[in-house]
Formats: sequence, C-alpha cells, structure tokens
Amino acid sequence: MRFGLLGTGPWAGRTHGPALAAHDDVELVGVWGRRAEAAETLATRLDTRAYADPDALLADCDAVAVALPPDVQAPLAVRAAEAGRHLLLDKPLATTVEGAREVTAAVERAGVASVVFFTLHFTASTARWLDEQRAVGDGAGGWMLGRADWFSPVFADSDSPYAASPWRRDKGPLWDIGPHALSVLVPLLGAVTSVRGARGAGDTVHLTLRHEGGASSTATLSHTVPAAASGVVAEVRGDAGVASLPERDESPESSFAHAVDALLSSARGEAPHPCDAHFAESITQLLTQAQSTL
Repeated sequence: MRFGLLGTGPWAGRTHGPALAAHDDVELVGVWGRRAEAAETLATRLDTRAYADPDALLADCDAVAVALPPDVQAPLAVRAAEAGRHLLLDKPLATTVEGAREVTAAVERAGVASVVFFTLHFTASTARWLDEQRAVGDGAGGWMLGRADWFSPVFADSDSPYAASPWRRDKGPLWDIGPHALSVLVPLLGAVTSVRGARGAGDTVHLTLRHEGGASSTATLSHTVPAAASGVVAEVRGDAGVASLPERDESPESSFAHAVDALLSSARGEAPHPCDAHFAESITQLLTQAQSTL
C-alpha cells in the first residue's frame, strides 16, 4: 500500500516515518509538513520525496499516516477520506467533538478504513493483556474497579523532544495522555456514564469515572512530575482478583508497525480494528466532558 506521511515533528521522525519506511507491505511515497525545510530533511532521511502540497501527496497514495497536532490532523483527515484514502491517525482524534465527528462522518461517507494509534493497543504485551482482561470482564461478575495513572516528566525534563510542542503545553496531559488512560478503562469497564475532573499540583489532572453496569474508575495524568517519579500504572479489580498492566516491551516504532498491519487488514475488508475513528471520537467526547468540569 502506498502511504503518505503528514507531519515532520519528533513523533513523525522517530516513530511514523521509520516504521513506514521499514514495513515490507508499505511504499512510503512522500512526506508533507507545514514547514517545507523540515519536510525536505525528513524525506531525505527516509529516502522518499517531500511534497509542497498535501493534496498532491493525497493524489499519489492509498493511505495517509498523520503525525500532527489534533486540530491540524482532523481537517486533513477529512480531506484524505474524501479523496478515498485510508487513515492511520494519532490520538486524540481532535480536541472538539465537532472536529472528531467530521472525521468519522467522512470515513463513513467514503467507506475507507481507519485506525487510531492508541499505543497500548498495538504493543504486544499490553495488547495481549487488554484482550485477556476484556475476556475476563465479559464473564460473570466482571471488573468492578479500575485506575490508570500516567506520570510523565515532559515539561519537567527539558531534554524531552516533546517539551517544545505548543499543543501539548496548551492542552495539557488531559488531552495528550488522557486518551491512553481512557483506552484502557473504557474497554475493560464499559461505556462511561459520567466523568468529573479536578486539578492537582503542576498540570496534574485527576479524573473519576462511572461506567455502565456500576463499575467505577479513576485516572491521574501529569506532564510535570520529576523524572524519578514518572511511570505508568493501570489495574482492574473484581471477582477475578487484581490484574495489572504489564510494562511495554516494544519501541513506539515497532508498535506503530502493528498499527500499520491493522490498517492494512481493515482496508482488505477484514473486521475494523477496535481503535478506529469511531472509538477515537468517543474518547474526544469524554475528554471534552472532563474538561468542562475542571
């Protein structure tokens, strides 16, 4: 499948681009970015072509991978879907419900495949764990309680390549790592009926969620913890005991290659991946509700 890459930032350069260039079933036909010089640099490194016009790149490919801020991603995803291109998108899909709905509506109209890169669902160890706990939760009793805590030093550690990201600084951890937490809690505990947020130290956000069927969960999200205090913890509790999320055992580049595989399968007419644009839209809705309570 011929892919175009939209975006030239650290995530595109470290993850999307290398994974696409190395994939046996992908031809990376080109790169477009908002800065022409950055597109030329990345395209040279990936041994492909830089495009000055995103529509010209859409005309030459079958699918796009997007590594752009969410509210730049959403309208470009609509344009790509309208051009009949399959979509490999990043989270969050958009930071407004209207923007996310426009993407899902375009996907439905065009009949294209979509996958959104919720990293834990495409990393071997954590994806396997999520599948196993979903099966347990579907049985008698199910999961009753859950928590998902993401402690990141992005804005406490000046060496992070993502510290210069304006949209992350503006939207904070709720929108950047909140999608990861919700991508664990929602599939395992059920659809969310209510969510409330509270602010903590630095940019920390605490969430409390109520799920269909009576389960409840919490999430704590921060980009300003010291590096020594960083980490990811997630668990669910119920009649089956306690299940804790294992550590990720792959690089983001390897995980992204699995997301490419998922899009290829969906484009061939196999079952849509659970992390499609519709799921991502539901996450944007929850984040919007949480934001309104802060």
